[in-house]
Amino acid sequence: MINQRMGTKDWAMLLLLSLLWGGSFFFISILVTELPPLTIVLLRVGIAAITLWTILLIAGYEAPKSLGLWGAFTTLGLLNNVIPFSLIVWGQNHIGAGLASIINATTPLFTVLIAGAFLSDEHMSPQKIIGVLIGLFGVTVLIGPSSLLDSGPNMAVGTLAQLAIIGAAISYGCASVFGRRFKAMGVTPFNTAVGQVTSSSIILLPLVLLIERPDQLPSPSLQGWLSILCLGIFCTALGYILFFRILSSSGATNVVLVTFLVPISASFLSWLILNEQLHGRYFTGMTFIGLGLAAIDGRLWKKLKVIAR
Repeated sequence: MINQRMGTKDWAMLLLLSLLWGGSFFFISILVTELPPLTIVLLRVGIAAITLWTILLIAGYEAPKSLGLWGAFTTLGLLNNVIPFSLIVWGQNHIGAGLASIINATTPLFTVLIAGAFLSDEHMSPQKIIGVLIGLFGVTVLIGPSSLLDSGPNMAVGTLAQLAIIGAAISYGCASVFGRRFKAMGVTPFNTAVGQVTSSSIILLPLVLLIERPDQLPSPSLQGWLSILCLGIFCTALGYILFFRILSSSGATNVVLVTFLVPISASFLSWLILNEQLHGRYFTGMTFIGLGLAAIDGRLWKKLKVIAR
């Protein structure tokens, strides 16, 4: 059974992962001005796949060969890369990186619901249900009538962009639960990362060639290419090695706590460099999401009970 308590090493990896994935929202904000969505996603997973295969070959790791395993990688690639990455990039065409990352922080809420339904060792409890309800209230603060006024000139598109990020969060939740099976199959975190970005690249390549015709697009700027490389090598290749290592040691519910830390780095970078405004309701909504996650995790509440005694 997976240890549901995170040690110091797991927390250190989680903090590093939050910095990498927070940076991904920042780099996407730069790239959406230069490239169409699916092309950005293909470059992201393609560069990550090249990076990981290079490491695999140089280090002499054994490559995954089973057809059944590659079928599972394909499902994981859809849930963890193709669907959420595409929704996030499209959404960031219409809303800022800070807001997108905060909405994405709902991932643990959906993961708890999905894990509770499908995983025997991560069952739902009254405390987790309360946490989910508090967190979802935070979402309604973020995506409500007042917030739609600041979504952009086209209110309907702004609403759809925010819903797209929620769709990505749900897909990530499904991927975290589905990804648990790879440890039982004896697949290392590194090979899981290799398999999912490779499968994602294979899925996306024909779609991009047919729909967005990248051969006819102007070449990105130097800033764009640097963003692509950072997004693929660090935010994706290194990020997923850390993600699957934490998932393997601490479980689906714990690993997605990273999405609550991501908005801190994403919002700071976007405010500092891109001059994005951070509205008060963002922090209010994130506070409720944080309280919900704390209730789900449970440790803070237990400590408060001990202090109260």
